[in-house]
Amino acid sequence: MNRVIETLDNVLGAIGGTPLIRLARLFGDCDFEVYAKLEGTNPGGSLKDRAAHNIIRKALQEGCIGPGSTVIESSSGNMGIGLAQVCAYHKLRFICVVDPKTTSQNIAILKAFGAEVDLVVTPDRATGEFLPMRIARVKELVRQVPDSFWPDQYSNSGNAEAHFYTMGEIAAALDDKVDYVFCAVSTCGTIAGCRSYIKRHGLQTQLWAVDAVGSVLFGGPRAKRLIPGHGASQVPQLFKPSLADAHVHVTDVECVCGCRNLVEAEAILAGGSSGAIVCAVEKVKHRIARGSTCVLLLPDRGERYLDTIYSDTWVQEHFADDPLVSARITERRLGAVAS
Repeated sequence: MNRVIETLDNVLGAIGGTPLIRLARLFGDCDFEVYAKLEGTNPGGSLKDRAAHNIIRKALQEGCIGPGSTVIESSSGNMGIGLAQVCAYHKLRFICVVDPKTTSQNIAILKAFGAEVDLVVTPDRATGEFLPMRIARVKELVRQVPDSFWPDQYSNSGNAEAHFYTMGEIAAALDDKVDYVFCAVSTCGTIAGCRSYIKRHGLQTQLWAVDAVGSVLFGGPRAKRLIPGHGASQVPQLFKPSLADAHVHVTDVECVCGCRNLVEAEAILAGGSSGAIVCAVEKVKHRIARGSTCVLLLPDRGERYLDTIYSDTWVQEHFADDPLVSARITERRLGAVAS
């Protein structure tokens, strides 16, 4: 089947317009339809491309940055990569502040785009988390580096604004017949932008937030988390409890199970938070009305998790005692997640 191929002026023009794929195999036994929006098809590999592009575009338009400026941001991976690509295109210096949880693949990608990587190795004493120390390091660098700009994805309205259009793409593709959207939460830019579109256009769509066990966003106790980019150790300014109609907590091992089940059933190799979303739907499918249309916002591709989520050795090392980890891992599969 021939498809019309659009010509674009530059790589940033390829951001957005990601496909919706029906998950007929993974959820074939359900009496509702499930679609996945594959944000990993963005040129930088994740939905964070949208926010990175929008924030830098607005900063350039408003004169906050220009030739010779340095962009400095804290990131566990995807936002950093999105910014690295956008900054590379605009010939802007970019410093990404990371921590030991950042994968070697992500650091290699950052450097390939020409980003400078600044590693924070000491966690915050009070919480044991790296995020407060990463942000403190960003602020320190902004004071030290002339003509520097902090995008601050945790509070920048441009983050949420980018995902107003993400929801718009979903609504347009499905003729506004969208009953549920499931999205992972961290900075909360995605869910804030989706909520804004739903409210402005009077849609009846329910937004379900998929959060990590150990994240503080919905009031749960803080705990150690292994999967980066999912959940938060401190509440970002973009977060409001009213953004979500409901929320589901997912463990790290459930993220792994969801990822493995997704690639086995649908041949979609996706990242950790995508696995969390798949697992979340499994957990709440008995609450989804018959005949509904659900959309899962899958944030990124799985190649960046080959040494973790898709590594049998890593999974056995961290989750060998977990009842969800099946002996079938030797056949490169985890057992199905209990609903």
